[in-house]
Amino acid sequence: MKLSRTLSWFLTAFGVWSLFIWTTFVKNLWKDSGGQAFVGGDHSQPTAFFWVHLLLAITSLALGLAIGAIGVRGLRALKRA
Repeated sequence: MKLSRTLSWFLTAFGVWSLFIWTTFVKNLWKDSGGQAFVGGDHSQPTAFFWVHLLLAITSLALGLAIGAIGVRGLRALKRA
């Protein structure tokens, strides 16, 4: 299957955007001092909120990497053709 140049760039941009957004989200989740992510701000006692959102972020990062890789492969294939 051959991807168009526009679609390849879109998928690549989506991958970069996803990496930026979810990395920022995890940093902010770790810095949480409001008591949602950690009991009393103590990083040794994560809450269910923390685990659910960390799993969401990891899954989204993995999907973003996969989608971005597809876009990069599409761009490379277009360059060779």
